[in-house]
Amino acid sequence: MLRTFIVPTTLVAAAFAFIAPAAAQAPAPPQYPNMTFFITSTPGPNGANFGGIDGADKYCGDLAAKAGAGGKAWRAYVSQQALDGKTAINAKDRIGKGPWVNAEGTTIAASVADLHDPVKANINENTGITETGKKVMGRLFVTNYHDILTGTQADGTAPAADKDLTCGNWTKGGEGSAIVGHHDRMGLNDQPPAKSWNSSHPSAGCDNASLRKTGGNGLLYCFVAN
Repeated sequence: MLRTFIVPTTLVAAAFAFIAPAAAQAPAPPQYPNMTFFITSTPGPNGANFGGIDGADKYCGDLAAKAGAGGKAWRAYVSQQALDGKTAINAKDRIGKGPWVNAEGTTIAASVADLHDPVKANINENTGITETGKKVMGRLFVTNYHDILTGTQADGTAPAADKDLTCGNWTKGGEGSAIVGHHDRMGLNDQPPAKSWNSSHPSAGCDNASLRKTGGNGLLYCFVAN
């Protein structure tokens, strides 16, 4: 004789309530608490418009926090021009003294001077990685995102105020232009600008589509001001 057992619905509901969250829980992102340098893994929501230089810093800090490197003075490597009543601010003066290491623990530069030395600066396709420890696609990839926003000259200083080269000090997400650098140190020729990590050429615009035209994706370099 078969016996029928009735399981209370409350027990069934409790079982599913326990299983469902566990099944839906995404794996935690990799954590790099000792990281002091990275390239942003994703572009901002509005091209080169980060709401100003402070907004660019916040964007770096928010991504760093997700990667276990929060609670540090993260600074975007961007300059501010003396435009519209603003005071010029040099990117090199915002990022501390060094040294800086990427997510893998590789030293990018020991000092500000080394960072701006074409030979000593250790930013390239292999070391210029994101806060998640991944490579940024460059010229050797099908899709090229090697243009990194800096608005900065090769020596780390802000451009002159005669022409907007910072997308309106990082407040424009449409027309305009900003200086970009090549994180992979590769370009169309072997001239110094093509191999510069921080000052290669002006972007075609400030919106996401225009930034992609020349091989970018609205990404930033982020450093801890140590």
